[in-house]
Amino acid sequence: MRRHLALFALLAIAVSAPAVLSAQDSGDVHHDRKDVRHDRRDIRHDRKDIRQDTKDIHQDRKDIHQDRKDIRQDVKNGDMKDARQDRQDIRSDRRDIRQDRRDRRQDRRDVREDRRDVHRDKKENKDSSKD
Repeated sequence: MRRHLALFALLAIAVSAPAVLSAQDSGDVHHDRKDVRHDRRDIRHDRKDIRQDTKDIHQDRKDIHQDRKDIRQDVKNGDMKDARQDRQDIRSDRRDIRQDRRDRRQDRRDVREDRRDVHRDKKENKDSSKD
């Protein structure tokens, strides 16, 4: 009787093992696809951030140009208080440009990293499907 019970238990394990392993594999594939999808979403988001940073830099440059015009006009009119205020505005706009450039550089790094992740995930999916 014990032999039959042990044989039956062994047979049950042998039959269920491939099903369990294939369920884990399908879960891994699902998880990998999800990773690729999230990486692609991150790339799109980072690209939008880069475009926004570029627009911000452009706007800050316009602001600096306008502040320089204002300084010239204020000095011409003899209004030194407004000229000093415009100089402070130029300094703050330059800080903004530097920060926006840093942000843009970081976003570009993020895009490159996300592209590497997508490529790596695709390669892993391809390699795991061959096995």
